[in-house]
Amino acid sequence: MEKRTSQYTDTELFYQLQNAATAEAAFTELYTRHSSRVYAYCRRILGDAEEAQDIFQDAFTKFFQSAKQEREMTNVPAFLLRIARNLCLNSKRAAKQPAVQIEDFHLPAHDTPYDKTELLQLITMALDLLPHDYRESFVLREYDGMSYAETAEIVGASVATVKIRVFRAKQKIREVLAPYLADVSGM
Repeated sequence: MEKRTSQYTDTELFYQLQNAATAEAAFTELYTRHSSRVYAYCRRILGDAEEAQDIFQDAFTKFFQSAKQEREMTNVPAFLLRIARNLCLNSKRAAKQPAVQIEDFHLPAHDTPYDKTELLQLITMALDLLPHDYRESFVLREYDGMSYAETAEIVGASVATVKIRVFRAKQKIREVLAPYLADVSGM
């Protein structure tokens, strides 16, 4: 009895991309598993939905093309995010634009009370004030739920460096939010 594509590991599916007979089903399964995470990463880093969609599609195209090359694959999600990261960085370098409008990811469709909207704006501002390295490590760790090791692999830094970046990002966000939180707690 043959396995369904949903029963294969990511790594097994990646290698199936090399075979014309199994490539479409394998790609569809990998896309289903990882597309939302990759798109969310692109959207958070770039801040623009259209540009994020373009980069997201490019990332999956490059991912599919990379399966044709001889390579050892051990972590498909990290590899996909690394491709997306590189494309986002290239796009940001080319455009020299400000990044990350996080409020789009947190505001529900219904009306949000003013204090929550204000807090989300402050968080967005705090993230915009962070150096890119800190913001990227923070987003991968705190929003995407990646481990320090996975984040380090994606950003090409040591685990210790990633821990420092996330810690400093949190410090900076706390600094920006401190007056607001003191004001709210004083009510």
